[in-house]
Amino acid sequence: MKEEKGLINRVANSGLVTLNLEDYFPETPVVEFDIKDFLFKELILKEKDFRASLKALDWNKYQDQYVAVCCTADAIVPVWAYMLVVTYLSPLAKEVYFGTKTQFIEHTYQMQLKAIDGAQYEGKRIVIKGCSNQPVPVFAYVELTRILRPYAQSIMYGEPCSTVPIFKKPRPIKR
Repeated sequence: MKEEKGLINRVANSGLVTLNLEDYFPETPVVEFDIKDFLFKELILKEKDFRASLKALDWNKYQDQYVAVCCTADAIVPVWAYMLVVTYLSPLAKEVYFGTKTQFIEHTYQMQLKAIDGAQYEGKRIVIKGCSNQPVPVFAYVELTRILRPYAQSIMYGEPCSTVPIFKKPRPIKR
């Protein structure tokens, strides 16, 4: 970094490694397909009406989307109803997931974080970026901390200029 008039950017020269969990947020929009919208009074599934509603629906709006299929009403929905929805979504959607939009995002983070080799951060001072424009689930922060702890010299949360210490590896006792 360029130094002007004796100013030194200590953050840039600190050797901190910043990890931004927002980088793992799905790039493609995630939409929720809620079966409750197709239930009689959001409580009862009437097979004939349900099938007719699905048949009449414009499914093209799910083209190339991540779709989370769920029922947010406190209703008993037979398994075949979810299966039927998937038969309409599968040819169009990028991926179909059983659960809510939030659960899908957590699942996506879980799959991506599993691929991180914590050993590449051996002895590093890590800052897990706190502010983001996307709703990064708390699960992701917890999981990343678990992955990094055996390797990192220290883990901090926040921004490099203002962090909260989370973990610091104890120094070996000299004898």
